[in-house]
Amino acid sequence: MLSRALILASAALLGGAQSAAQLTQEIKQAEHDVPLLVEVLQLKPGMTVADVGAGFGANTIVLSRWIGPSGRVFATDIGANQLKVIRAAVDREMLTNVTVVEGAAAATNLPDACCDAIFMRDVYHHIGDTTAFDKSLLASLKPGGRLAVIDFLPRPGSKVPQGVDANRGGHGITPALVVSEVSASGLTHVRTLERWPPDSTDTDPFFLVLFRRP
Repeated sequence: MLSRALILASAALLGGAQSAAQLTQEIKQAEHDVPLLVEVLQLKPGMTVADVGAGFGANTIVLSRWIGPSGRVFATDIGANQLKVIRAAVDREMLTNVTVVEGAAAATNLPDACCDAIFMRDVYHHIGDTTAFDKSLLASLKPGGRLAVIDFLPRPGSKVPQGVDANRGGHGITPALVVSEVSASGLTHVRTLERWPPDSTDTDPFFLVLFRRP
């Protein structure tokens, strides 16, 4: 589990007790989800994986400890505050295997063919230029590398995020649309998990769509 000092310091950057409670919950969820994600992505210690749209870094930090000192975790985000929080956490926890990268709206900004696996949680439905972004995901993966897109169905009556195509049908995205768009980049659809994590009891759960670079 992440240290209380890290949670409090990160909450201070975010501003307040509510943020500390949020981070504690995110860390608890990450400690549950990461081992399941490791299995789906077929990760092994020493591999390189990217957390694209890492937010405040809970999954990144939990995964960095699993992947080990011989591996690497890239954490990307486009938010200045998110990047600041992640960098502070990485420094405080002395996570020498984590590299923080400022992402872009239409690109991962990761090195070419750097990753054995990439995952995106609660991110894909916000992307406007999916054609460019999906090509960037393809370029960032090694041959045989895996991509997991974790997202949720459009909420009834919700508005499509600004800059996103109206075909989303609301705030969210369908697995079928994820498959269609990402497959067009050259990645191969492996399978879709309608509920993520598989043991989730949420009435409005995430789903996971898995792809592989040929």
